[in-house]
Amino acid sequence: QVQLVESGGGLVQAGGSLRLSCAASGRSFSSYVIAWFRQAPGKEREFVATISWGGGSTDYVDSVKGRFTISRDNAKSTVYLQMNSLKPEDTAVYYCAADRRSGYSVSHYDYWGQGTQVTVSS
Repeated sequence: QVQLVESGGGLVQAGGSLRLSCAASGRSFSSYVIAWFRQAPGKEREFVATISWGGGSTDYVDSVKGRFTISRDNAKSTVYLQMNSLKPEDTAVYYCAADRRSGYSVSHYDYWGQGTQVTVSS
């Protein structure tokens, strides 16, 4: 099992940046694929980004490509989401999730954090 805790959310103006962290506890963090999802008010939770076990493979939803970067530090059991050029439509609760295999759907992931709020003002 793995437990996940997100941090780093907050209020930022459009065009600004935030870095989210997803700290994991439990065994074998490096054997888990980690993904970030987000959920805006009244909308379904959506995939944002994912990173492979070793960090060599990443993928993003089209709306954040070129603005967001996912990375991981397995020695610190932490995954990061660097978010630049933020837009009001990025406003959401951001969740990290873990699974042994890669995937893009909410139902695929077994382990979830509690979420961190990101609010982008115009």
